Amino acid sequence: MYNFKDLQQYLATPRKAVILPHQKPDADALGSCLALASYLGKAGHNTTVISPNDYPTFLNWMEGHDKVVVYDNGNEEKSAKIIGEADIIFCLDFSSLNRVDKMENLVKAQLGKKKFVVIDHHQGKEDFADFELWDISAAATAQLIYEFILMDEGSHKIDIPMAANIYAGIMTDTGSFKYPGTSSRTHRIAADLKDLGLDTAKIHNLVYDNNSENRIKFLGFALNQRLTILRPLKAAYFAITEKDQQRFNTQTGDSEGVVNYALSIEGIRIAAFFKEQEGNVKISFRSIGDFSVAELAANYFNGGGHKNAAGGILRNSNLDIAIQTFEEALSSMLSVKIENQ
Repeated sequence: MYNFKDLQQYLATPRKAVILPHQKPDADALGSCLALASYLGKAGHNTTVISPNDYPTFLNWMEGHDKVVVYDNGNEEKSAKIIGEADIIFCLDFSSLNRVDKMENLVKAQLGKKKFVVIDHHQGKEDFADFELWDISAAATAQLIYEFILMDEGSHKIDIPMAANIYAGIMTDTGSFKYPGTSSRTHRIAADLKDLGLDTAKIHNLVYDNNSENRIKFLGFALNQRLTILRPLKAAYFAITEKDQQRFNTQTGDSEGVVNYALSIEGIRIAAFFKEQEGNVKISFRSIGDFSVAELAANYFNGGGHKNAAGGILRNSNLDIAIQTFEEALSSMLSVKIENQ
């Protein structure tokens, strides 16, 4: 870790710490934040997790979730006050400040005034932090939180709720340990958590087998009515309108993982999930093999991520433009790839 000993020394004195996940936090972002908040709290620090917006209801079992301050749930002034009084700000599972959505200007205003820590495993890091634990080879940010605790010689402080939050982050960001970024190191950490007495089957059930009726109906509709196959490009995509979301009363997290169904089709190597949202189009990308959806997202969709899992957004746009951009970008990138072989 960059400047870890300096961070240790700084944290030797009780501090007011704010911990931030990225917008629309997933299990890795939220689990990492809650685990770190618990760990720092045990060390005598005053910690607050502030999320830019809400998180999936299927994560409501995570210990500490009820103490999270959700910025866009009418907590703008409260969040600004807490951040203004903080000594140190932890940025978890993101390393580019535009990933905190409407909080971006608020957080940027603290640069040079507060200490900043980045703990992340995504590509495209901005250089704004005083301390960093940034490793794109890590399977999840939760894995880095565990390693941070080990570096701090604090493994004895990991209790079952902390272990559950860390495990959930690792489990989800590795696709239940099946994605290429899952290493022997990742499995060893999972084994360590299991050895603490963690019921890993229960965690899996809470995350994956705890769906609302509407979510299952929405999934069926998406598979039957909103899936398009592009055989020549070995690609497939879902296109979800705002009316679709209203019809099934979709909640935060209901579309999470749907893109993977497109990627599971025989012969498909690239998948996308397009969703209308307040005049914008948000996109999730997945791929198998050498095709970099991180490059696709960065070059065409104002986004980024990992080689085989990324996301982006087209602001003030619509589904037709987003899909056309996707098809043209794929054709261009694949033709260049073939020419260079």
